[in-house]
Amino acid sequence: MAGAYDDRDGKIWMDGKLIEWRDANVHILTHAMHYASSVFEGERCYSGKIFKSRQHTERLHTSANLIDFEIPFSVDEIEAAKMATLKANGLTNAYVRPLAWRGSGEDMGVAAKRNPVHLAIAVWEWGNYYGDAKTKGAKLDIAKWKRPSPECAPSQAKAAGLYMIATMSKHAAEAKGCSDALMFDYRGYVAEATGANMFFVKNGEVHTPTPDAFLNGITRQTVIDMLREKGINVIERHIMAEELEGFEQCWLTGTAAEVTPVGRIGDYNFEVGAMALDISASYEKLVRA
Repeated sequence: MAGAYDDRDGKIWMDGKLIEWRDANVHILTHAMHYASSVFEGERCYSGKIFKSRQHTERLHTSANLIDFEIPFSVDEIEAAKMATLKANGLTNAYVRPLAWRGSGEDMGVAAKRNPVHLAIAVWEWGNYYGDAKTKGAKLDIAKWKRPSPECAPSQAKAAGLYMIATMSKHAAEAKGCSDALMFDYRGYVAEATGANMFFVKNGEVHTPTPDAFLNGITRQTVIDMLREKGINVIERHIMAEELEGFEQCWLTGTAAEVTPVGRIGDYNFEVGAMALDISASYEKLVRA
């Protein structure tokens, strides 16, 4: 499948039925378009099996609750819908995108309690998120935008509104020839990339930021478990900017990113070393098991 995302052959599951890809449209006064009242998931299907599918669906429900709406489909119904969408599109290796949002209705203002909530699921083929960075190491810019305090935004929701500063940061990074950008949080601690969590290596130990102002990714949690099973000490803590110079290796984790080594962040260089390559290979093996 190729071409613009609104002009493709295939099927999209929308509110309980499969429809033609080009017909999956919403009204211009959809609440989510004006006020970002939407949540989503990013998942990957490997050889016909969505990795940690149910965990993603449960998080979708949690995200909706955190931004004050209920999805009108159960976890089981969404699980079945995802598989039906993959089958309808003839895909066994694909990216899976469930999306829930407040639609158009009786309300058209900040409040929208009377507007219906919709759910859609789209699937498509998607290769490496960072191209050849899995072997060469991704190059990251340092974003000027910071992750907000959890008192200002629901940081554990995978909500569309939280990605506005991520989009701007990634655009700025790409303009400099980088793949992504490192974001700090409101206190100045290292947080994450625009759509992936971060890990660092020093003296054989792994350090990763405490997810208290950004999403605790499912891939992040998976990789921490894998590292500990390998006997590697993983330290979750607040990491200051000046510490970047002392780390030897770095990698990103996320459903789209999978496990991608990082070669550079701003002026700081990292080795695409044995641990980064090993955990990347181990993750590839796990998701295809």
